[in-house]
Amino acid sequence: MVKQKKKRNKKYSGADATVQRPKITRITAANRSKLSQWLFDRKKIIRIIGITLLIVAAIIITVSGIVSLFR
Repeated sequence: MVKQKKKRNKKYSGADATVQRPKITRITAANRSKLSQWLFDRKKIIRIIGITLLIVAAIIITVSGIVSLFR
């Protein structure tokens, strides 16, 4: 049976190791009204709700159109 080589699970940190670049966090400040700040904080949820409402409205219009054809 051949002896298997042990796998290295530790990062190499020698002299010729690749240097990790520092992570940059960009922060921007803006003066917003209370309503504008509320919308900004909940932008993702509002977008999802809007898309689902549009899809539901399209389905309702389509179904009502199909039902009116058979009357």
